[in-house]
Amino acid sequence: MQIKLEGLERTYTGTASAGDVHAVQQVSLLIPSNTIFGIIGKSGAGKSTLVRLISLLEKPDAGSIFYDGERVDNLTGQKLIQRRRRAGMIFQNFNLFSSRTAGRNIAYPMEICGMPKARIQERTQELLELVGLADRGDAPVSTLSGGQKQRVAIARALANNPDVLFCDEATSALDPQTTRAILELIRQIQKKMQLTVVMITHQMEVVRDACDEVAVLDAGRVVEQGPVSQIFSAPQAAVTRDFISNLAPMTADDDGTVTHRQGMVRWSAEGGRYILHFIGSMTGEPVLSNMAKRFDVSFNIRAGGIQLLPEQQVGTMIIDIAGDEAETANALAYLRSQGVAVEETKQ
Repeated sequence: MQIKLEGLERTYTGTASAGDVHAVQQVSLLIPSNTIFGIIGKSGAGKSTLVRLISLLEKPDAGSIFYDGERVDNLTGQKLIQRRRRAGMIFQNFNLFSSRTAGRNIAYPMEICGMPKARIQERTQELLELVGLADRGDAPVSTLSGGQKQRVAIARALANNPDVLFCDEATSALDPQTTRAILELIRQIQKKMQLTVVMITHQMEVVRDACDEVAVLDAGRVVEQGPVSQIFSAPQAAVTRDFISNLAPMTADDDGTVTHRQGMVRWSAEGGRYILHFIGSMTGEPVLSNMAKRFDVSFNIRAGGIQLLPEQQVGTMIIDIAGDEAETANALAYLRSQGVAVEETKQ
């Protein structure tokens, strides 16, 4: 399902001392069907408000929301209820019923819709198997780990065969290893069910590991959007560059198993006039060595790291280039001609 947002506005009335809060300001987006679309922003950027608007839990003060070309923000009554039932929602803190077993949590939305008991039991078991909990249907929620609880929450969100799945900080309460497992599960489900997934997060790792496209939110506005590889290779907004600069590259053991993340490797606290971004196979090419051979320049690498996106790699390197103005300009032009994105810092 394609989702289109046009000029969304949402303001919360404040107090005399604090004033109004303009949580969402003139947000226009096109979320393609059958993709995982990330919306990232720092605390207070308006992410949670935006997802509540998109999922029809709140109405915008202005603007329009379209699902597959049909306007939906003006729905009321039973039409609104029916439309909401075609959307799944996953929350940070799971929102499971502690009084119900895993299976009965999954069954709950089907019970509300009046589905026959036999079909509820059948569908519940199908979903337990889908999320890797086939033998945990009778387990009390209190006996489940955080990752298992989120798997139950995912299964519950899929119970009524939604055409869109909203994930509001769905992995923020999980450890890194469990987060990767949950993101991989969401990717598998998205491909299998051809869902549109809207993922709200403040973690660039989530965008890197799961999303196809991303919009960056800052102070209630979209400041940048595009394919994840484009955002990583040529970030335009200051907030995006900040997210990426603080992003932990993936590292692996000798057998290739990714086990942990550490910050970008920086071996010089000074310098770094140019930031280079390498995409795909370019991460393994000796581009800088070739540059130094062609032009009368030398280079000094200050920092570097590689991010593993779902479909390709993006490498980032911070360097200085020494040489006269003309040779340096030629060297930079050469790098760009080889497909390297070059960003000059303000030093």
